[in-house]
Order: sequence, then structure tokens, then C-alpha cells
Amino acid sequence: MKEENDTDLNGLAFEDALKKLEENVLSLEKGDLGLDESIKIYQEGIKYSDYLLKKLDSAEKKVEELSAKNNGKDLPSYSSEPLNI
Repeated sequence: MKEENDTDLNGLAFEDALKKLEENVLSLEKGDLGLDESIKIYQEGIKYSDYLLKKLDSAEKKVEELSAKNNGKDLPSYSSEPLNI
């Protein structure tokens, strides 16, 4: 059985999904929801989190593919060390 929220995520922009997840977290942090509503919001949050992780993985793979294509070219090298600001 497919839940209603499963189809809502298809084609949803990363930023919109992140905003929805943040809204869910804020709702749960307030603590004024009943148990059933809290569980529903939590389950929805997990779906958004999974969706966001998949989008990030996809973006990372795309960047790696693009980097691999440009491997032989003279591109600037960027350090992966954190900035000390």
C-alpha cells in the first residue's frame, strides 16, 4: 500500500523538501502535538530526510562525473581543508 506522501516528493525541489523537513522538526520541537500527530510528522520527516539524502548523493555523483571528465585539463586545485575564518 502506497502512502499519500510518497508521490508528493516526486519532482519536489531540494530546497522545498528541506524547508518541509525544517518545518516538521520545529513542529516536533514545540512539543504541543499529540502522540499520533507527532508520529505522523516524524514519519513524514523521515521521508523528506531520505529524499534529501538521495538528492545529495545524486548531486555528488554528478559532480564526481564532471570532475572526472575534466581530469586531464588544467583546472585550479581547491583544498578540502576547512577554512579558518
